[in-house]
Amino acid sequence: MKTACIKSFELGNMDNFVHLIYDTASKRAAVVDPAWDVSDIINFVKAQGLTLTDILLTHSHYDHINGLSMIRDAYPEAKIHLSTAEASFWGNAPKTAILHQDNDVIQLGETAIKVLFTPGHTPGSVCYYFDDKVVTGDSLFIYGCGRCDLPGGDAAELFHSLKDLVARVSPDTLVYSGHDYGVEKVTTLAAQVAGNPFLHCATSAAFVHYRMIEHDQTRRSPFTPVLRA
Repeated sequence: MKTACIKSFELGNMDNFVHLIYDTASKRAAVVDPAWDVSDIINFVKAQGLTLTDILLTHSHYDHINGLSMIRDAYPEAKIHLSTAEASFWGNAPKTAILHQDNDVIQLGETAIKVLFTPGHTPGSVCYYFDDKVVTGDSLFIYGCGRCDLPGGDAAELFHSLKDLVARVSPDTLVYSGHDYGVEKVTTLAAQVAGNPFLHCATSAAFVHYRMIEHDQTRRSPFTPVLRA
């Protein structure tokens, strides 16, 4: 039986989504990429009678971690999770952080959250997959994907990560990204396969050209669906 719920907060001046996953059976909660006005998250946790026990990081860019210290102050016992590769890239991960590899499972009460390694936006980016939902950070946006021109970015690697994600996650899975950049806030993965132009690239070379040259790195907001030619 599925017991997980997700609450999304749109916070800060970069259209970030901060997602709160909570297990209704145990009342345990995990925040993904705490940033900006995290008092909104803390207030929701308290109002719902939840206990925040875990902090999940998709990657270590400032706009996804600038609320980490505030969350840790409010919930000092909460465990921090990120990939081993991202901790190495970041160089400033908390010493108590739990470091993960691809396919690791984080148990949140009765909810199993699988770590999916999706490097490319950063060397250690991950997605978090549970029940019929996937939190994708900056790896996959609604009808877009993360930029690859920042330090540690690798467009060829992101191409393979996104192909693997599509292969590993069921089409009816709901996609929760790290920013509100699309014309819709949430869609199924099937809708992304159909309308996300970055997922239409058949080869790594085509993806790299589209990501790095044709599309460039500036966001064309909002991202809209593009049907396959």
